Amino acid sequence: MRLLVLGGTHHVGRAVVEAALERGDEVTTINRGTLRPARGVDARLADRREPDALAEALGNDVWDAVLDTWSHEPVVVSEAAQLLSGRAGHFTYISSRSVYAWPIPAGADESAPLVLGDPESAEGESYAEAKRGAEMAVKREFGGPVLLARAGLILGPYEIVGRLPWWLRRIAAGGPVPAPGPPERPLQYIDGRDLAQWALQCAQRRRTGAFNAVSVPGHATIEKVLRGCIQVTGSDAELIWRTPEQIEDVGISGWTDLPIWTPPTGELAALHDANVDAAKAAGLSCRPIAETVRDTWDWLQAEGWPEPPSARAGQLGLSAEQEAALLAQ
Repeated sequence: MRLLVLGGTHHVGRAVVEAALERGDEVTTINRGTLRPARGVDARLADRREPDALAEALGNDVWDAVLDTWSHEPVVVSEAAQLLSGRAGHFTYISSRSVYAWPIPAGADESAPLVLGDPESAEGESYAEAKRGAEMAVKREFGGPVLLARAGLILGPYEIVGRLPWWLRRIAAGGPVPAPGPPERPLQYIDGRDLAQWALQCAQRRRTGAFNAVSVPGHATIEKVLRGCIQVTGSDAELIWRTPEQIEDVGISGWTDLPIWTPPTGELAALHDANVDAAKAAGLSCRPIAETVRDTWDWLQAEGWPEPPSARAGQLGLSAEQEAALLAQ
């Protein structure tokens, strides 16, 4: 398959490029060139925000499939879909479950209400609105089969948000570690490499539609994640389990203060409770959490820790004061 990846040097884009090369696909990437491209790709440079830059980088070439991960102004995705309509056989857009109106209902499938979006917007919307606007842009402008992969929590190597890296760093430091309970709290996530492999399979089969691209609920538990971190780091860390009530009592939240975890009740609970029947029927599967944790640690040791999370992610992880308050409970 001749594949065009818009991006392709970090996070899901990098995983897609590596999976495609391993399959023997011919890969073209277009990005700003701020990170080193993978060996074996046709790496082209363009700042998609600049007028005519993408058109010049595309030239007159054609591709079997294109994959885009853009998370900012929807008009940028709109331009790409226009330019590639008739020149690519399939368009995959890596979207997010954030496109669902908040609070997301527990067990929601792809028919859940969506946030508003504007496919022509050139402004800096919220992440949810930007992703939804981009979805609308692709469906409107691309004259061919479109797949919208609404990813959930993405873990694994190349994770730029830093959720699993935060836990690995903290547990590697050792000592008492406040652990958000209950230990058997079921989690729902996707390893970025599994998302990449599935997206390529869907592109080859010209699959269309929107999919909640994440594992089944309970594919792992928070205890399996944290004990996996202890194992791969060789740490002497001691997990000090705290109940959701104890966590709330000291003003600490899930997802950001305690990355990955959310309490089993309340608005955040549904982040680990999406209906994924459609994606599962379309062949999506997720490797064991132990493999994801191990490979993430190996990546961090080889390439260093990711930069601080983006402004939209805000503060990630417990401060020293928060940790002390939680351990004192």
